[in-house]
Amino acid sequence: QVQLSESGGGSVQAGGSLRLSCEAHGYEYTYGMNCMGWFRQAPGKEREGVASIYRYGHNTYYADSVKGRFTISQVNTENTVYLQMNSLKPEDTAMYYCATAYFGDSAACQTSSQRDFGYWGQGTQVTVSS
Repeated sequence: QVQLSESGGGSVQAGGSLRLSCEAHGYEYTYGMNCMGWFRQAPGKEREGVASIYRYGHNTYYADSVKGRFTISQVNTENTVYLQMNSLKPEDTAMYYCATAYFGDSAACQTSSQRDFGYWGQGTQVTVSS
């Protein structure tokens, strides 16, 4: 089994920063998963992909809406993935989830649908006020 736990959410003013953490536990994660993604869902909207990172090679993906403002990183020895969010905007307000999966290659980690991620955390709320 895989357990994911997000933390770091909160309320900030526009222009501020937050760093989200996703800690992964479980034998299956350590030896089976190779891709971690961050997703978000705002009230009344569909869940969307924000960023992803491949464990081996550190290839990353960012949604256009967050490029240049968000940075995804990982510390493999700690089974932790971070999402540094700078220059936050009110439209970044959402519940943020991390999710993990195994893909055949790094390209799939960047392009696969959220439906292909099998393990999800409970989410952490980010609220950005104007």
